Amino acid sequence: MKQTQFERVRTWATVRGLYEKGDSKTQFVKLIEEIGETGRAILKSDEPEIKDGLGDAFVVLVNLAHLCGYRLEDCIEESLQVIESRTGKMVDGVFVKDE
Repeated sequence: MKQTQFERVRTWATVRGLYEKGDSKTQFVKLIEEIGETGRAILKSDEPEIKDGLGDAFVVLVNLAHLCGYRLEDCIEESLQVIESRTGKMVDGVFVKDE
């Protein structure tokens, strides 16, 4: 059976000892670094770097969730269950939820 992308990330991280020797604090710092790189790429309209940064951020999020005792896909599902019924409107390019 083919592994999901989430599973492939966890396999990669396990083989490299990230879960054994890493911790959530260092992965959080790594996430901020990747988000910063993605932001710089967006400001420069550097499409290859935007794509790379988003992919790297995904990998770090999978690992951060694992190190915190969660599966990212479960976190996403819980969030979707909440936001799918959320109402609101777009304001200056941002969705603002109704209170």
